[in-house]
Amino acid sequence: MAGITLVTGANGFVGAEIVGQLRAQGAAVRLAVRSSTGAADEVVVGGIGAETDWSAALVGIDRVMHCAARVHQMDDRAADPLAAFRAVNRDGTATLAQQAAEAGVKRLIFLSSIKVNGETTKDRAPFTAEDAPDPRDPYGISKWEAEQALHAIAAKTGLEVAIIRPPLVYGPGVRANFARMVSWVARGHPLPFGLCGNQRSLVSVTNLASLAIEASKHPEAAGATLLASDGETVSVRDLLSRIGVAFGRPARLLPVPPALLRLTGSLTGQRAAIDRLCDPLVIDGEPARRLLGWHPPVTMAETLAAMAAAR
Repeated sequence: MAGITLVTGANGFVGAEIVGQLRAQGAAVRLAVRSSTGAADEVVVGGIGAETDWSAALVGIDRVMHCAARVHQMDDRAADPLAAFRAVNRDGTATLAQQAAEAGVKRLIFLSSIKVNGETTKDRAPFTAEDAPDPRDPYGISKWEAEQALHAIAAKTGLEVAIIRPPLVYGPGVRANFARMVSWVARGHPLPFGLCGNQRSLVSVTNLASLAIEASKHPEAAGATLLASDGETVSVRDLLSRIGVAFGRPARLLPVPPALLRLTGSLTGQRAAIDRLCDPLVIDGEPARRLLGWHPPVTMAETLAAMAAAR
């Protein structure tokens, strides 16, 4: 890959994987970070927003992989969550793209979210890139608005933009909800998801990084919106069982009806979390694979095994 690639959020879960794969391919990489880690190839940009100065980070850059974001938060304490998400995810992204275009950057890859499509594929076909956006929470709204800002800047400047919308990303080092599920199984806790047969698409962090790198160099990716997935769907029940197999600790799944789980969630203020576990969310990732001639390099079983080995 010619030129230098700038990776924002380079210390994060996805950004670090992209950096690792790029280096393994012999690519020149520059890391944009919030605060210094002492690495020779990093540039400190501080907080991300409308006023961020990216000039030092963008010198000599050919491509930008924009992974930095204010991520979805289960217990958001911001006084105005939508404004907080917009400040980083929309305004910060637009500022980076505008400055990148002015600096002569050729292409920007934006890590968006499947939440732009919506929260569930219940009673409908799998999500596609052609679906009308239907974001339901501040995080999803901010990502959709960022996508629109990027398309507007691309139209005015000629900056090539490719957008990737992943679902739940997992792999070694994952945190938040997936880490909690792994912990539940590893500790042998009884889990009330034995009847949760809903199908969900996921994407391994290895596969997501591989897709992003391919999108950064493939000529057909310019202007495209790509939905990322492993290419297989799995129910929450089966996912927990697979985690158990990988970690050598069979999942203890209780046959609790999903309707009862939802009722309990409503009574305890956890209905949204239960819905995310019990509702289907299936992605049609075939168009992205066909467009780029790309195939996921690892399977779910291989990723779960890697997680177990890294534990």
